[in-house]
Amino acid sequence: MALARPLRRPEHGSPKHDARPSASADGSKTSIDARIYATIHEAVLDHRLSPGTKLKEVALAELFGVTRAVIRKVLGRLAHTRLVELRPNRGAVVASPTVDESRDLFAARSAIEGAIVNALAGKLTREQLRELRALVRSELDAYQRGDARQGLKLSVEFHRVLARMAGNAVLAEFLDQLVSRTPLVVLAYQGSGAENVCSTDEHSQLLDALAAGDAQRAVNMMHAHLGALLARLDLQGTEKRDADLGQILGIRPS
Repeated sequence: MALARPLRRPEHGSPKHDARPSASADGSKTSIDARIYATIHEAVLDHRLSPGTKLKEVALAELFGVTRAVIRKVLGRLAHTRLVELRPNRGAVVASPTVDESRDLFAARSAIEGAIVNALAGKLTREQLRELRALVRSELDAYQRGDARQGLKLSVEFHRVLARMAGNAVLAEFLDQLVSRTPLVVLAYQGSGAENVCSTDEHSQLLDALAAGDAQRAVNMMHAHLGALLARLDLQGTEKRDADLGQILGIRPS
C-alpha cells in the first residue's frame, strides 16, 4: 500500500482544514484526519517511525496544515490501537513495547495464527492457493530487487490474508492489531546485522502443508516461523533518538 498522499499546507492567511470529508484521487470521500492517520500508521509499519519518537501536536499540525484538534483526534485513534502512547503533560510518542510485552505479543500471534492455519488446512480453494502463492512470489521478487520495504509489506499481508481466508472475523481483527504492533517490537529490539523479516521459503512450505491438509505440520511450522522471528530480536532495549517528522512522513514544508 502506497504512503498516503501528503496534505498541502494552507496559503498564508487562509483558514486551516478541519476534519470534514474531502475528495480523494479516485473520487471517493475521505476525511482529512483519516488521511493523516493512514500516513502516520504507514510510517510505523514501514519501520520509519521508531519507538519513542515524539509526535508533537504543533509540529504535526503545521506539517499537515490542520488544527491541533485534528492531530489530537488522530493521535487518540493511534493510541487506541496501541501504536502511540499518550503521556499526561508530556505529549504523545510512538509506543515503546517492553521486553515482556514483546514476548507476549509474539506468544499471542503464535496462538492465534496457529488456530488460523489449523482451520485452513485442507480447506483452501485452488483460487485461494493461487492468490497466496502469487503473494509469496511478489514478496520474493521484492526482496530480490532490494526493495525491503515492499517485501516487508507483502510479508505482513501474507499473514493478514491467511487470517481473512479462515473466515473468523474476531481472530482476523485480533491478528490485525498484533501485526500492526509487531514493527514497533522489531524496531525496538532488532539485533544488529539481521533483518527481522519473514522467510518466503517458510511461507511457501507453510502453503504446501495447508494444501496437503496436514494441519499439525502447518501449526508446527507457524509456531516455528514466529519463534524464529522472535529469536532474532535482541531483547535488551534500545536508545531512542529524535527524528525529523517531515522527512519521515514525506512532507515538504512550503
